[in-house]
Amino acid sequence: MSVGEKVLDLLFPPKCPYCETILDNPRAPACRPCQAKLPWLEGRAGERTIDFADGCFSPLAYEDMVREAIHRYKFSRVRALGKPLAVLMAQCLEARLPQGADYICWAPLSKKRLRERGFNQAELLGREVGRLRSIPVGPALKKVRNTAPQSDLEEESARRANARGVYALLPGTDLTGKRVVLVDDVVTSGATLSECAALLRQARAEQVFGLTLARARGDTKRGGKKGENC
Repeated sequence: MSVGEKVLDLLFPPKCPYCETILDNPRAPACRPCQAKLPWLEGRAGERTIDFADGCFSPLAYEDMVREAIHRYKFSRVRALGKPLAVLMAQCLEARLPQGADYICWAPLSKKRLRERGFNQAELLGREVGRLRSIPVGPALKKVRNTAPQSDLEEESARRANARGVYALLPGTDLTGKRVVLVDDVVTSGATLSECAALLRQARAEQVFGLTLARARGDTKRGGKKGENC
């Protein structure tokens, strides 16, 4: 831990993302009681199929305390939660993709949404996962027009229509032969991730894997609850 990090921990003690108590271990992803209660996804439950991707991994189910923590992170703009949330994602990536990856990117926000929120929650998660796993991180995609939030749409068909054609590769993006990890906070229908994965394939990525903090529960193909972006 750097001197700067130690000073920040003294001035702004890290809190558990789920119950907001001060953490005994500032580098822990959660306090011990919350870690025991989190809705962990084990085995196949933590994997799901995404069109144009080689898989998608999530350590937690999108429900109860996890949903509340993500809402605080995104909508209350508590950016500091990005680091402890990313710890679980980094651990998940190590367990699910032990061969590692060559590059991490994220699902982009529109310029309008980025101005409103002040940050891209997926970017912060992706950058922290990359730092923890020593994987290069950077942008690859942009959102070319603003759309209604996916969380406002109940039907999977509506989510897919809402995400269709709204993303594009950044000019000069070349991922030839790379194993790429695409990060977002939540996966529900998979519409956002599949649209982004298709573009990463166009940039000649050899493999594309989705990584999210949480997934809506459902069958092995599609999430069954209303979620967030994906």
